[in-house]
Amino acid sequence: MDQAYPFLQAALAGLLVGAGLIVAIGAQNAFVLRQGLIRRHVLAVTTVCALSDAILIAAGVAGLGTLVRATPGLLTVATLGGAAFLAAYGWLAARRAFKPGALVAAAGQAGDLRATLAAALAFTWLNPHVYLDTVVLVGSLSARFAGAERLAFAGGAMTASAVWFYALGFGARLLAPVFARPVAWRILDGLIACVMWAIALGLVSAWLEGRP
Repeated sequence: MDQAYPFLQAALAGLLVGAGLIVAIGAQNAFVLRQGLIRRHVLAVTTVCALSDAILIAAGVAGLGTLVRATPGLLTVATLGGAAFLAAYGWLAARRAFKPGALVAAAGQAGDLRATLAAALAFTWLNPHVYLDTVVLVGSLSARFAGAERLAFAGGAMTASAVWFYALGFGARLLAPVFARPVAWRILDGLIACVMWAIALGLVSAWLEGRP
């Protein structure tokens, strides 16, 4: 039991760190929430997000975070590209908020799976905040562990990510009665647009402040 304690302690630390970083209002979570509310490709979206986070966490724990911090050009491309994508999606959300006819989302509506998965991948891989949380921060915090304990830390962080995405995606349907009214969709899409634009503006501002 004494030998297992450090392993469990590392796993718990990873779980708490992962939850603290992932459970926040952001572009990726807003997208998963909306897919959950309209009940469109929820399993596919949540699985893509969870697996993507797992890959990034593994990369960070393996040492990729150090490489990313040491490559300014890579950070610049990721930051500006991510900001442009978030700004564009924010515009689409704002346009939905001003078009009542586009706000009624029937449960079980098919939609385009390929386009939905592409958006889910973009919200993960084109969002510098995801890299900062998973690769850089989780990778840096994992450095205080070694061997099996480091793997346990990574496993805990991956578990937090997976639990959160599945809970958010499938738990969103509990809010369906609230979003049966078009005004609720107006508010949600308006908030999503504000979140996307705020994150995009923050990314550009941080990039400008970091320039020599």
